[in-house]
Amino acid sequence: MSNKNSKALHEIVANTIIKKLEEGTAPWQLPWNSNGASFILPYNAITGNRYKGINILSLLSAERNDPRWLTFKQAESKGYSIKKGEKATLIQYVKTHDYLTPRDEQGRIINPQDGKPSKELQKLKTPIITTAWVFNAEQVNGIEPLKIREIKSSNWEGLQRVENLIKESKADISHTNENRAYYNSATDKIIMPKRNQFDSADKYYATILHEMSHWTSHKDRLNRDIINKYGTSAYAREELRSEIASMLIGHELKIGHDPSQHVAYVESWIQLLKDKPYEIHAAAADAEKILNYIMAFDIKREINSSRHANENAKAMDRKLDSTLNMGDVIQYNNSSYKIHSLLKRGRFKVEDLSTGNNFILSKSDVLYNSLISAKSPTKVIPININQNSEHISPKEEHTNIISIKR
Repeated sequence: MSNKNSKALHEIVANTIIKKLEEGTAPWQLPWNSNGASFILPYNAITGNRYKGINILSLLSAERNDPRWLTFKQAESKGYSIKKGEKATLIQYVKTHDYLTPRDEQGRIINPQDGKPSKELQKLKTPIITTAWVFNAEQVNGIEPLKIREIKSSNWEGLQRVENLIKESKADISHTNENRAYYNSATDKIIMPKRNQFDSADKYYATILHEMSHWTSHKDRLNRDIINKYGTSAYAREELRSEIASMLIGHELKIGHDPSQHVAYVESWIQLLKDKPYEIHAAAADAEKILNYIMAFDIKREINSSRHANENAKAMDRKLDSTLNMGDVIQYNNSSYKIHSLLKRGRFKVEDLSTGNNFILSKSDVLYNSLISAKSPTKVIPININQNSEHISPKEEHTNIISIKR
């Protein structure tokens, strides 16, 4: 890509979020209903994987109506093209494998018999955080229109899922006539207004899940320090994590997201990000941890995830066995062939690693069928370019009682 930026991703996202907070349009400031594309978080158009952590905020901040994203090479491999003048959006991921020149124990390059160094796919000793540029489906020619599954407005199935999740969590929740919801870390209890004090079931459940986000801070759960006073930067940090997590949880359970109770924190968030831009990265990473902890109580999600994982694995096996994919290294007839790129009209750029020769391979060539046959019994290690980094952030200081006034 020709797009270059000297700033780190967290700095770019922090600056963007500051502007959007001032405008009231930060991703978690926008109310989401349980219908429409706006309720679908960004995901890769080719793999179907949802983007995570700071990548979600980076892509949501681009304000696109289509949740699908893909790299230039992914678009090219499908025969799509990028619309003229369109600019890509930056994301980051963790690279765990790479093609490296083999070396012996003394670090010397191991040359094959012909004397030319070759490369092979190896697991990195230390994963590398790197960046990539992606385009939204709205910026791509040839991609099929987005299909949105209509969700009934009442969404009672989603509400029952929340009830089951709350019950499974065994969180200690009490309902009172107070006009606020809060988590008391001293007693490890969530205090909620009564249900009839909310104007909709969605808002009631969104509020209780927000407080459960704070509930995960307990030392026996995710162990975040939240013993701090209202109005401090530490208090704002905890609210930032819980608000992003609430947005993610609302997406997972399809109950929407209501940010109207959190406008009091906007100025604190702006100052926090101005002082420490990296805080947006840490907050997004912690929000993912909160999401995963809470959603682990969702029995339906666990069952579906297991079933979908098996289906996806079978589909991926069929796909890998029936075609050549970029990055494949296939052993055939005493040679190793690497698929460098997927070209138009079903052609492939291939390198014979034994000789270093590069050539174009068509599906009509005899070698194509030979490589497919040779590939089938061997599983190729895929490199997931959409995997996102997870950082163990320093322990943050937060507050004793985190509350929302109704």
